[in-house]
Amino acid sequence: MLGNKLVGRYQIISNLGGGGFGETFVAYDTHLPGSPQCVVKKLKPEANDSTTLQTARRLFDTEAQVLYKLGIHERIPQLLAYFEENQEFYLVQEYIYGHDLDEEIKPGEPISEVQVISLLQEILEILEFVHQQKVIHRDINPRNILRNDKDGKLVLIDFGAVKQITTQMVSPANQTQVTVAIGTPGYIPSEQAQGEPRYSSDIYALGIMSISALTGLSPDELEKDDDTNEIVWQKHAEVSQELAEIIDKMVRYDFRQRYASATQALEALRNLNKPINNLNKPSSSNTMVLNVAPHSEVFKPRKKIEFKKIFIKAFMALLLTGAGATASLFIINSINSANAGDLYKKANTFYELQRYQDALDNYKQAIDIKPEYAQAWNGKAKALYELDSHPEALSAYDKAIELEPNYLDSWRGRGFALNKLKRYQEAIYSFDKALKLQPESPDILNARGKALSNLKRYDEAIQSYDRAVELKPDYDQAWYNKAWVLYNLKRYKDALATYEQVIYLKPNNERAWYNSGNALVNLNRKKDALKAYSKAVQYKPNFYQAWLSRGNVQISLRRYREAIESFQEVLKYNPNNFDALYSQGWALHQMQRYEQAIAAYDKAIAVKRNNYKVWYSRGNSLYNLQKYPEALSAYNRAISYKKDHPESWYSKGNVLVNLGKEKEALTAYDTAIKHNPDYREVIKARKKLQERLEEQLEDKDRDKRTGLFNFFRR
Repeated sequence: MLGNKLVGRYQIISNLGGGGFGETFVAYDTHLPGSPQCVVKKLKPEANDSTTLQTARRLFDTEAQVLYKLGIHERIPQLLAYFEENQEFYLVQEYIYGHDLDEEIKPGEPISEVQVISLLQEILEILEFVHQQKVIHRDINPRNILRNDKDGKLVLIDFGAVKQITTQMVSPANQTQVTVAIGTPGYIPSEQAQGEPRYSSDIYALGIMSISALTGLSPDELEKDDDTNEIVWQKHAEVSQELAEIIDKMVRYDFRQRYASATQALEALRNLNKPINNLNKPSSSNTMVLNVAPHSEVFKPRKKIEFKKIFIKAFMALLLTGAGATASLFIINSINSANAGDLYKKANTFYELQRYQDALDNYKQAIDIKPEYAQAWNGKAKALYELDSHPEALSAYDKAIELEPNYLDSWRGRGFALNKLKRYQEAIYSFDKALKLQPESPDILNARGKALSNLKRYDEAIQSYDRAVELKPDYDQAWYNKAWVLYNLKRYKDALATYEQVIYLKPNNERAWYNSGNALVNLNRKKDALKAYSKAVQYKPNFYQAWLSRGNVQISLRRYREAIESFQEVLKYNPNNFDALYSQGWALHQMQRYEQAIAAYDKAIAVKRNNYKVWYSRGNSLYNLQKYPEALSAYNRAISYKKDHPESWYSKGNVLVNLGKEKEALTAYDTAIKHNPDYREVIKARKKLQERLEEQLEDKDRDKRTGLFNFFRR
């Protein structure tokens, strides 16, 4: 295979491995500039008879579509192509530069609880997306999880469903059977081994991986209870009871007793109140930089007897030396100060672990012992801020500043709290005080810019952001905020260029992609806007605002079918979104699917009944179905909510004409012209109706005269 060029495009350069399911290669994509590397997977069915091949071909096509859909997630390799050649099936996927977790989870080398929590959270977040797509991975193990060298984040690869193609055979009764259990031995739960995988099967495999990481034991070394078949592992690991209970539930023998999906497991993990964020990047030696002991050990309370011993020793020293009351007070204050310092340090630890209520409690205790403790007041303020108690946080910052007027962190924090309270002018004052103490602080300059932006002092805000990025050129948030200001100033070209800078620094910033799309729409670059919105939802699939904008652009490009799909995505995440329901109805109307359009409009009306546009549009669909009385009712509802809407009056006139109510139609046309004197279609329709009525009147007079003539002739 090495050196071969598949379909005249993919140049095979190395072998990544293989087995019973097929082979995996690294290849150059010779059709792209620079011939970037990609991964090529060759899958060969077990049998090559026509029936098996036909079944495999169908399955391959289905699974390839699934992989393509999953590839929109930034932590799953993107499917670039798939094809068949010489009765062999090939997948081409994005090449990830990195190493698999086999290099981090090694036999005999257990890793810390904190590391395991971090791994669990990151993998579960990916699996949550996978399960939401109604897909079971079926082969969770360290070899199928890569650490991306670029950003240190995990990537999930090698979905087991695709392997089904290579393990199938067709029975004489023309039924497809799988000949080999899919998955990696040691990580396969019983139901999956029997060919009935479930979402919880992935949870089981991840639980086994966690146990292996905590114990340093390989899966085949783990003990099982003879009676229950449950895994016995805790005696081999240093682990808190809370995490142990979660992992135990992940690896229950009976799948019905496990977490049913990644979402449930992730929720339980988040309730641990552990430091599971920003701990996913290993150091150069593949060990965690931060080493935190298990929960049961870190926060072991100080024994009361220890303080008692200190106090007794101090008191005895006083007695022996004959010290007076002043000396006694000094020693007691020293003891209190030391104890306050310990509480402050403990509070800081809780704060770093994002256990803000616990941090707050300890800061308060430190202040009770030492009321003039400015650092503790500042800590209390920070904890209150994180708990969204912004007025209380502001008071605590003020106290810290009262005790220490040049307290930089408190002036800074005070500004942030005031921003949250929308007291922007005061916030600017605080940030200015902080900048006097630390003139070259990008984050303070950025926060100051936000306060100025909220006061619509846009030019000053831009100056603040410019200074921030001057000091820190890779400060993507300051670039983003500057772009937002430029957009609000309707400087769309400048805004677009600035958003592009954000994307350069942080390619997965879905907001930057979304706002780039908005700028492009205003620049009438709708096709480019569509690409930007597509990128936004690629990085954040539940970003319904981006889906909505994407759909609206597709409508403007007359890509109605695609627009409907975009609006469906909006409704998946926001079922009662009026704009999506209305726009979906409008797109269906343009496709002449009037009944479906009416159904969409009805759903929109259920959300927002008094919107004239939806009633007007509903009337138009009914009109095209020639349901004139119902259309008339819809137009009347539209008019009741907006009496000066000329289009509704015009359409009402058209309905009345079809109902034979010409005089009422004339009145409707006249009202439409009243609200829009230049409405040519109405003027034309009224003229035509007037001429028709006059002709009818002339015909009537002529018939009347003819009748009288004939009468006198008799």
